[in-house]
This record gives sequence, C-alpha cells and structure tokens, in this order.
Amino acid sequence: MELHILEHSLKVASIAKEGIQICTHGLIKLAFLPSKTRCKFFSLTETPEDYTLIVDEEGFKELPESEHLSVAEATWLALNVVSGGGSTTNSQPIGVTKIAKSVIAPLADHNISVFMLSTYQTDFILVRERDLPMVMHTLSSEFTLMRVVNGETVAANSLGVTNGFVKPKLVPRPIIHPLSSPSNMFCVTSLDPDTLPSVATLLMDVMFYSGGIKEPGASSEDTGHIRFFSFSLIEGYISLVMDEQTTQRFPNNVLFTSASGELWKMVRIGGQPLGFDECGIVAQISEPLATADIPAYYISTFKFDHALVPEENIQSVIGALRTNESAGQ
Repeated sequence: MELHILEHSLKVASIAKEGIQICTHGLIKLAFLPSKTRCKFFSLTETPEDYTLIVDEEGFKELPESEHLSVAEATWLALNVVSGGGSTTNSQPIGVTKIAKSVIAPLADHNISVFMLSTYQTDFILVRERDLPMVMHTLSSEFTLMRVVNGETVAANSLGVTNGFVKPKLVPRPIIHPLSSPSNMFCVTSLDPDTLPSVATLLMDVMFYSGGIKEPGASSEDTGHIRFFSFSLIEGYISLVMDEQTTQRFPNNVLFTSASGELWKMVRIGGQPLGFDECGIVAQISEPLATADIPAYYISTFKFDHALVPEENIQSVIGALRTNESAGQ
C-alpha cells in the first residue's frame, strides 16, 4: 500500500460558539463558494463545546483575527493511506481500524501525536510538519511513501533520515480517558458538489443556526442526545457526518448512502479537553476495534475525540473498550 503525504499545510483551530457569527462570512465562502477561494482543504465540525476547523493556509486567510478563534500551535500535514495506487479522495476508505496496526500504533510507539479526520471518502492522519522525518522513518518499512507536489504524486524523498532513531519499547496502551456514548445515531454521507447550491440554505441553517450554546452545567458525561455535525470539502469532495434526525431534513435522493444504509453510534473520548501533545489516544481506541474487526470512523476535534462504529456493534465496542479502560486503572 502507498502512504501519500498531501501538499496542504494545515491549521487546526477552535471557534467558540459565542463567536461563530464573527467567522460566518469566511466559513460560508469556504463551504459554499469554493470558486471564490484557493482553499483546497476545509473541514468544520460542531460539537457541544465549540467548532473545530481544519483548513489549509489559503483558507485560513479568509478568517478574521478574533479572541474567539484559538489556533493550535504548529503546522499540520495530512497523510492518506491508498490501497491499490488510486488517488486519495476517490478511493474507498480504508477505515481507521484497518490502519490501526500499520500506521496509528507505530506512530504512537514513536511518541508521535496524530489528529484524525475520517470522511465519507477516506481517512486523513494529521501529523505535525516537524514530525515528518520521524513519521517517514517509522512507516517506510510498511508503505511506499509518496508525496503530492503541485497535484502530482511522486516518490517521497527520505529527508536524509536513515538511522539515529532508537527503536521504541512496545508497551500496552490501556484507555485512560473517560468514554461516553450519546443516544443519537449518525450517518456518514456525501452529496454531489453540483447539488450543493440546492441545499445551501438548509446546510447553513444546520451548520450555524440549529445548535445553540451548550447548556450551563451540562456534563460531557451526559449519555443523552448531543450536538454533532461535520462538513468537509476537500479537493472537491464533500463529506457530511450528522445525526439521523438531521438527515431527515434533506430532500430525497440528495445525500449518498451506503448499500446497507448503515447507521453509526458514537463513542466520545475524554472528560477534560485532551490537548494535542498526548500520544496514543487514537491507538488506544482503534487497536481494540481492529482486534475485534469492527470498522470505525474517527474524528478528532479541538477538545475531544469521537469514534463512530456500526450501530449493531456498539455494545461489543463498549465492552471491549471498557476492558481496555480497566487495564489502565
């Protein structure tokens, strides 16, 4: 398999809910008027706490400076595992559990922090640009490393890294963060970009006007219905993650569905904001799921992580993760 290092230099940011109106001009342009911007990588995810933005440098220019906009330090690069040598965004998704042992776990073993974005089309593994030499060294034995340059995929140079890294001592990775599973069921879907104008008003309503600020005193451990919506427009491909009730607001035959019409349940990871420096959080979740052969989407946000698993697997997933969680206590 090939590991593609995409050419986008990415920023990861949080927009406070009370400040979203300051950013909507730029966000609407990025989501609905791509011809007006040179942005090629844009993702916006709403959670009960905030909006998480992943955007390339061209897209970031569309946003105003604001006290409500918090930007993670460092520039991030997106990696993408491609099976069979296809292009990144029109290949079938490999799935985070399929790359858990070949990508996620080795990076965690080398203390490399990752930020995950699963979409309808594929899975992006974000790493800090400064970690790229170690990433390439770690994964070069498993993958053919390719780099996207000016839209063309070429063999990646080794960056001169051939030795000098100590092989890590492999240790168990028990789950150390609280887990919760909201009651809503989710759909991972897409739509034809040509139909985007016909549902733009509805999407604006869903993205900016249907949520509301988190209720005071609401607990992140709440197992009830939560607000979660994710919109990505990456290299011309749209991905949407929304709960089942939201999908019912869309006209028939606009949203793509899988052949099985699969619904997904969420596992939220974290009691307090996770931060960006801790390594192995994605591995803690994805490795047990990979062992159990349970597919999953995984979306990291500025404060918490989210895994989506098939509805029928949720009890076995919780059981497997709780077992792993107990091992860490």
